[in-house]
Amino acid sequence: MERLTQRLATARAALSTLDELAHKPERSKVERDAAIQRFEYTFEAVWKAVQLYLREVEGLDLGSPKAVARASLQVGVLDEGETRLALAMADDRNLTVHTYNEELAEEIAAHLPRHAALLRQWLERVTARLTND
Repeated sequence: MERLTQRLATARAALSTLDELAHKPERSKVERDAAIQRFEYTFEAVWKAVQLYLREVEGLDLGSPKAVARASLQVGVLDEGETRLALAMADDRNLTVHTYNEELAEEIAAHLPRHAALLRQWLERVTARLTND
């Protein structure tokens, strides 16, 4: 359980760095690209923390972000709409390697506030379940 607590703390710390730029209305291209980079590592930290929660608490051993999102629906951590957003967020994460494409970079950057909010909800719900057990 200590490892899970540590992973959740790491995910929260990553999310706080994303929040610094995700909600900024006007960003330079450098800030936009930095925000996308922060999204990448925050997404990785969150889904891996939830993956560990699902393994240790729910007994589900899953190997991909989309499987973790679907299992989060299955155990009631996310609802159907949030799961659809989480799956779309995983797609955006997979596309971040193409940020040299200006149009795609702008599209992903526009999704960052929504992604940050969902990542926060996902973490808060998993943390609440651990606290209530």
